[in-house]
Amino acid sequence: MFGSMREDVRSILDHDPAARSVLEVLLCYSGLHALWFHRCNHWLWKHNLRLLARWLSQVARLLTAIEIHPGAQIGRRLFIDHGMGVVIGETSVIGDDVTLYQGVTLGGTGKEKGKRHPTLGNGVVIGAGARVLGNIRVGDNSRVGAGSVVLRDVPDNSTIVGVPGHVVLRNGKPVVITDPKQIRDPLSAALSAVATQVMDLRERVRKLEGGEAPEAAASAELKAISDELQSIIEIDYQI
Repeated sequence: MFGSMREDVRSILDHDPAARSVLEVLLCYSGLHALWFHRCNHWLWKHNLRLLARWLSQVARLLTAIEIHPGAQIGRRLFIDHGMGVVIGETSVIGDDVTLYQGVTLGGTGKEKGKRHPTLGNGVVIGAGARVLGNIRVGDNSRVGAGSVVLRDVPDNSTIVGVPGHVVLRNGKPVVITDPKQIRDPLSAALSAVATQVMDLRERVRKLEGGEAPEAAASAELKAISDELQSIIEIDYQI
């Protein structure tokens, strides 16, 4: 037990440049306090003292502003930075060396029974205010951007951002969404439509500049294209 506690303190000192001493970590890091509370509560939960475990988890929530259900399974060296507003659901599974920032929610999506909360692999980083919802898996060494909402599985070694979340990096390489069926948020769909129209208009301009159409007709066509481009630019996307 004491070896695990030393490991937790060392993890904070390694990850947080603001941590100046062991004493400061012991006294001032609510994420560490919440984690140690949870380990006691989880032991009670596994030994069927579930009401006591739940009550103590609410005491820990009151003291730390971090809510961890005693049924959650948490690996080694979890680092909850700042921690205000973090919520970890009952069936969540968290691997080793995971970092959670303030406002993170590992939650469910409804009233389903059984496994209904996320599983985080080893080395995962979840940015401030992100929501990871449902029985999904975030792969090893993946990162979730601040404010993102993740509703689908995330592959290993990926970076995911947006609402809903989509992968932008995988194994260090950018991921470009080229299939419109993969675009699930209104802004991406709108930008994709604009890009398609601009490409069509450029092709029409190229043909007019290289063709043999009369000058007046070409001028009228170019004016129509200009007006169409202006209407595209002035579109107000309501997201």
